[in-house]
Amino acid sequence: MSTEQHDSDAYGQELARIGHHQSEATGARFTVFQVLAAVGVAPEQADEIVSKLEAGAVAGAHTWISESSAPHGSDPRFEDGWFAGVRAVASYLLHIADTTATAQRGLAASSALLLAHARQPASPAPEPPAQEPAPALDTKEVLAAARRCTWALADPGDFLGPEASDEILTVALGAVREDERAGYVERLEAFAEQHRARLEELLRAYGPGSTPASHGRYMLAGQPESLIICERMEAAPFLLRSRWDKTMDAVLLDDLEFAWGPRTRLSR
Repeated sequence: MSTEQHDSDAYGQELARIGHHQSEATGARFTVFQVLAAVGVAPEQADEIVSKLEAGAVAGAHTWISESSAPHGSDPRFEDGWFAGVRAVASYLLHIADTTATAQRGLAASSALLLAHARQPASPAPEPPAQEPAPALDTKEVLAAARRCTWALADPGDFLGPEASDEILTVALGAVREDERAGYVERLEAFAEQHRARLEELLRAYGPGSTPASHGRYMLAGQPESLIICERMEAAPFLLRSRWDKTMDAVLLDDLEFAWGPRTRLSR
């Protein structure tokens, strides 16, 4: 396993653990607000109580970081860098603790409203007004546009075969919402023009002939269909992931997501 692949896997595992803790914290906070409301604590006071608890947790992390030390026997210059980094992180944690203790207001009231809404009986959904069906995407036209305007340095001889291309294209276009279908080719062309330098750098670093590709990873880098995938990573990342995970190997999308570096990273 390459160092880059190991770092990517480790980072994905860290994100999964962070996401788990955040989800657990959200549920625990909601429960605390429910209990406090049940015993008559006003929302403003509940916010203050929970904020102080969360600020205390951050302060505990500050103490733990501040008391850490460089490995025994480290070079003095390494120790200087270590302690400078510790001071910077500790200072930022202190800022987070200060902000957490004073800025989190309105959460208890929002939780109460959410709970009240959840307890309301469901009302029958109104009949939606008749609408014209959204135009179907012309897959051949979209793929032709992707081949015209992306991977300017790619060799068509490196493209996947028709069967694999069709499968990837079907999944990627499944993440294009109905209201986005009209004019999607023009949208794709504008995306490619806006991000041309970034696409070319992705091809250079991860595409065919690159060191990562020689290890059998990043198979989508350099494929025309990947232009659509990258555009969907920016426009509808959750929809793309849900469509992809139903039929395709997750590692293919994870690799391209790591290489592209979208604003919303969903790889596990």
